[in-house]
Amino acid sequence: QVQLVESGGGLVQAGESLRLSCAASGSIFRLNNMGWYRQATGKQRELVADITRGGSTTYADSVKGRFTISRDNAKNSVYLQMNSLKPEDTAVYYCTVRVTTTTYRTSDYWGQGTQVTVSS
Repeated sequence: QVQLVESGGGLVQAGESLRLSCAASGSIFRLNNMGWYRQATGKQRELVADITRGGSTTYADSVKGRFTISRDNAKNSVYLQMNSLKPEDTAVYYCTVRVTTTTYRTSDYWGQGTQVTVSS
C-alpha cells in the first residue's frame, strides 16, 4: 500500500558529508510527520531527526548542528543532510513516515534501512 525507498548511504571518512533520501509511494493522500532513526550494532534504535508537515524540526542532541532534516511534499520525500560525520554516527539509518492513505487511514511506515559507515 505504501512503500519507502531509501538511498544515499555508504562509506565515508570522518569529517565528510553524506545525504540520505527517502521517497514514499503508493496510496498516499497526505504525508504527516517524517523522520530518521538509526541503530548501531548492539544498540537500541534512536531518533535522529523529525520534521512535521509544516517544517518544524527536532534533533537528537548528538547530531544537532551537524545534521539537517528537510522534506519536499511535492515529491513525497524526506532528506537528511549529514555533515562533519563522526565514527559514532555509524549505524543503519531508517526513515519513517506517518501517512494518511487515500482511504483516510493513518499509519506509520518504515524504510528497510541504509548503512552509513564512518571511518576514522
